[in-house]
Amino acid sequence: MPTKIEKDTFTGKDTTGHEWDGVKELNTPLPKWWVYTFYATVLWALVWFALYPSWPGIHSYFPGLVGYSTRGELDQRIAAAAERRAPMLGRIRTTDLQKIRADADLLNLSLAGGRVAFAENCVPCHQAGGAGTKGFPNLADDIWIWGGSPEEIHRTVAYGVRNANSESHQSQMPRFGLDKILSAAEIDDATDFVLSLSRAGNVPADKIQRGNKLFADNCAACHGDKGTGNKELGAPNLTAGIWLYGGDKASIAETISTGRGGSMPAWSERLDPAIVKMLAIYVHALGGGQ
Repeated sequence: MPTKIEKDTFTGKDTTGHEWDGVKELNTPLPKWWVYTFYATVLWALVWFALYPSWPGIHSYFPGLVGYSTRGELDQRIAAAAERRAPMLGRIRTTDLQKIRADADLLNLSLAGGRVAFAENCVPCHQAGGAGTKGFPNLADDIWIWGGSPEEIHRTVAYGVRNANSESHQSQMPRFGLDKILSAAEIDDATDFVLSLSRAGNVPADKIQRGNKLFADNCAACHGDKGTGNKELGAPNLTAGIWLYGGDKASIAETISTGRGGSMPAWSERLDPAIVKMLAIYVHALGGGQ
C-alpha cells in the first residue's frame, strides 16, 4: 500500500509514497527540456499524420492534406521517362530491323533496351548472356532451331513456340517409344546412329547400318537426309554436336522415345512492339546471330 509522501533524508527529494521492502521510491521528474521535446515530437507526428498518407481504411487510406505519396512520385517519374523515350520508341516501332541496325542511335537504344528487357523476361530460362541451359536454347552460338536472322529471331520472340498464339512456331516430334512406333532395340540403334552424325567412328558399323535405315524411314523427313536439320519445321541440326536436352546416349534415347519439346511465350502479347524489336536485335547481337 502507498505510504505518505515525505522528504528523503539523504537526497532531500520527495518520495512518491511507494515503498517496497523498506526501499522508498523517489519522485524524480523528467527534465523539462526532455518533456518539451517529447511534446514537440508528438505534435510533429500529428502534423505529419495530417499532411501525408497515414491511417488505413477499409477500402482505401487517408491520402493526406498535401496529396503526396512516394508511389505517386514514382508514377510521375515513370510517366516523364516514358514521355522522353516516346519519340525514339515510335521510330523503332515504324522502322524495319535492318534499318534500325544501320542507324547508330536506334541501334544503341535497341541494344540498351533489349538488354534490360532480356534481363527482366528471358534470363530465367535462357540464363544471363543467353547461355541457355538444358531445355532452353543457347542464344550465343550459331545454331538456331527456327533461324537466326534478325527477322527470324523477331518472329520467334514475337509469337513464341508451341503456345496458343496462332502465329507461334508449331512442331511436334513423334514419341517413338511411348507410342510404340519403334522398339527398344530400334531406338537403341537410332540413338547410336544419331550419335555417329556428330561423332563419326564411335559407333559399330552394324549399328550405323541399321540406324541409318531407321533414320531414313522415320527422321529424315524433318531432320534432312544428312541430319542437318530444317528450320522451317523446327528440326534441330543433329550434326553440330550441340544438344538441347543433352548429348549423351541416355539423353538422346529419351528424346527419341518421348519426343519432348518446350514452349515459349508470345512476347508480342505482353510487351510493346518496340521492346520486342529491341529484344530481337539484342539477341541477334549476343554473338550467334546469322
